[in-house]
Amino acid sequence: MRFAFVFLLFILPKVSVFSQSNYEIPADTQRIVFLGNSITYAGQYISYVETYFRLKYPDRDLDWINVGLPSETVSGLSEENHANGAFPRPDLHERLDRVFEQMKPDLVFVNYGMNDGIYLPLDEERYQKYKDGINWLDTKIGEIGAEAIFVTPPVYDPKKDAAYANVLDNYSEWLISKRYTEDWKVIDIHWPMRKYLEDQRELDSAFYLAKDGVHPGEIGHWLMAKEILISIGESEVKNYVDIHDAIASHAMGEEILSLVSKRQALLRDAWLTATGHLRPGINAGIPLEEAQAKGREIDAEIKKMLK
Repeated sequence: MRFAFVFLLFILPKVSVFSQSNYEIPADTQRIVFLGNSITYAGQYISYVETYFRLKYPDRDLDWINVGLPSETVSGLSEENHANGAFPRPDLHERLDRVFEQMKPDLVFVNYGMNDGIYLPLDEERYQKYKDGINWLDTKIGEIGAEAIFVTPPVYDPKKDAAYANVLDNYSEWLISKRYTEDWKVIDIHWPMRKYLEDQRELDSAFYLAKDGVHPGEIGHWLMAKEILISIGESEVKNYVDIHDAIASHAMGEEILSLVSKRQALLRDAWLTATGHLRPGINAGIPLEEAQAKGREIDAEIKKMLK
């Protein structure tokens, strides 16, 4: 009996970690904004989510906008010699008010954590800075009357640095706990990605989701998109191996994905330029009004294909 009791204590945390909650996108939602770092800026997972959602609900007219910024943190922390001393990590605190004032989102997806421990072992002060930043961001989203959906950090490859992989394990578990302590909407991508990585490593020790340990490729972005889609009610996507499988039933699926990705990149760059930031090396977007006009043209093409 003692052995059975100890075993249950060991496995129960993993059961709760892997559970997902369902969040419906409210019917009156018009603009959905994604905040995050370079993984969000890359944007494949956002394009996958938007494409799948539009294929399934062609009559819902939602504006999906990516304003992720490479290197950014919500903790406000930066390494002493970040980017070989070229610039400190940008801090979301510096730009958030401008983003919200200009964009006026109805729903905000948040994905931070990967950079927030600044690639050092777990430290209580850095950990608290991450918690403080996330709590601050939740308050700011509430102040503008928008809905917040927090997404746990993607997995960091333990082969690159087991200590930092542990940091993101801790950050993810804390964020998941907010579902229960404060009724937050939290989608877990971290543990499903970690399990997938471990399972694949059992088959092929050379397998990776991210060559550099940080930035996932297509498979990783699909794993992220899949968990988000499951959490907003699209449970059937668990059966698809990748985005191409997921959209294969639609004759124009690949063409729509390409157009969605094009529109996402166009508006991302325009909005980042219009709202402003301190991250050097980011492509300047075209003027916002011009980008929005081009975006409407692309959107019209998509809607024709959806008919």
